[in-house]
Amino acid sequence: MGPTGPTDRDGQNWHGQGGQRRRGSSAGQLWSWIIIVALVVTLIVVERQRLAFLFGVLIFVVALLTSVMLHELGHFATAKKFGMRVTQFFIGFGKTLWSTFRGETEYGVKALPFGGFVKITGMTSADDVDVADEPRSFRNQPGWQRIIVLAAGSFMHFVLALFLLFVLAFAVGQPSTNTSLPGTNVISSIAACVPASVTKLNSTAPCAGHTLGKSPAQIDGMRPGDKIISVNGTPVANWNQLKAALKAQQAGVSIPVVVERSGQDVRLQVKLAAIPKRPVPFLGVEPTVGFQRSTFLGAWGYAGDQFADTLTSSGSAIARLPSAIPDLFSKDRSSTAAGQVSSVVGVGEVTGDVVQASLPWQAKVATLLGIVASLNIFVGAFNLLPLLPLDGGHLAVVIFERIRAWFSRLRGRPDPGQVDIQRLVPVSLLVFALLVGFGTLLIAADIFNPVHLQV
Repeated sequence: MGPTGPTDRDGQNWHGQGGQRRRGSSAGQLWSWIIIVALVVTLIVVERQRLAFLFGVLIFVVALLTSVMLHELGHFATAKKFGMRVTQFFIGFGKTLWSTFRGETEYGVKALPFGGFVKITGMTSADDVDVADEPRSFRNQPGWQRIIVLAAGSFMHFVLALFLLFVLAFAVGQPSTNTSLPGTNVISSIAACVPASVTKLNSTAPCAGHTLGKSPAQIDGMRPGDKIISVNGTPVANWNQLKAALKAQQAGVSIPVVVERSGQDVRLQVKLAAIPKRPVPFLGVEPTVGFQRSTFLGAWGYAGDQFADTLTSSGSAIARLPSAIPDLFSKDRSSTAAGQVSSVVGVGEVTGDVVQASLPWQAKVATLLGIVASLNIFVGAFNLLPLLPLDGGHLAVVIFERIRAWFSRLRGRPDPGQVDIQRLVPVSLLVFALLVGFGTLLIAADIFNPVHLQV
C-alpha cells in the first residue's frame, strides 16, 4: 500500500542501476511518457464523465508523490548531513525519463512512479566500493548515524501526518454537534415525509409505513444548500435560532420563509405540519454540520491524539493483512477485514468520491487531509517492520550488529563487524516477492471489487 517500495535506498540492487550514471532519456522518450499520461487521463474523463472525481484522484496523486519525495528527502538529508556519499536521488523506478547532476549526486525521475530511492555508497557489506570512497560509505559510519538515516524516511511520513492533522483542526475545523455555530441554518437534506409520531421521527426509517404526507419543505420547494435567513420575519443565523423561530409558529398556518439560494434571496410560503406530542411545528429539514476550529495548542493536542489512534489502528490493519486475503473479492468486502485495507488505487478512488460528493467544503478538505495523514502514518509504520528489504529490516540488522558488538566487548573479544548480507538475500527476496504479490492482489481487488466511502 505504501508509496515507497522495498528498494528505497539501495534500489539499484534489484533494478540493475549499479554504479552507472545515466544522463536521462531523450526528449522523444519524455514526450512519449507525456502522451501516455494524457491518454490515460482522457480515458478516465471519458469513462467517468466526472471532472470532480478526476480532480480528487489528481489531488491524491500529488499527495502521494509529495510523500515519496519527503521520504527519500529524509534519507538524503541525513546521509548528506553525516558526510556520506550519495550518488542518486530518484523518484520512480525503471527507465530514466530525466536526470541532472549536482555535484556528486544525480537527481532524476524514472518511468514508473511507484516509489523512489536514494543511493548511498556502501549500504551493505556486499557492495563494491572504491577505496577512496570507503571512509564516506554508509557501512563505515557509526551505528547511531546509520540508524538515523534509515529511520528518517518513516520520520518524514510521521511529521507530514502530524502537520496535516494540525491543519485540519486549526484551519479547517472538526465536525461539531454545536447547533449554535453560524452556518448550521444551511439545509443539508430535505425530509421526504411527515413522520406519524415522535418515535418514528427519531427512528432510522422515519418514512417507513404510515406517514402524515409529504414534508412542508418538500411541498414548498426548499432545496439542500438553501440557507434559511428568516421565518415569518424573524431573522435566523443558526439552527438554534431556527428552532426557536419555528416553535413560535402555528402548524397548519402558511408563513413566509426566506432562503438564500445561489446568492439570491428567495421568498417561500410554507405551511408547517404537526407531529403528535411534538412541541415544535415540523418543517422537514436537516442542518448542516458545523465545523469548529481549535486553538493553536488545541490543534496540536488533537493532532497528537489522532496520530496515536491512527498508529494503533494501522498496527491492527497490518496484523489483519493475512486474514484479509480471502475476503478481498467477496461481495461483503466492506464489512470484513478486507474492507479496512486498500492499495493506492483504492485510496485514489476514495479521494475522487470525496471531491465529487455533495458535501460542504470543510467536510471535503477535512476528509482528504485525514485520508492523506492516515496513509502516511500507515506507510511510516509499515516501513519500520523488521523485514528486509524494508527500512525496518535494515534497522534491525544495524541494531543486531551493535548489540553483538557490545556483547563481544563485554567478553573481551573483537567486534565481529557487519552481518554478511548475502546470507539474508534469500529472505529478502522472499519478502519482496510476497509484498509484490499481495500488492498486485490488492490492486486487482480495488479495481474489480472496490470499497467506496459512504459520503
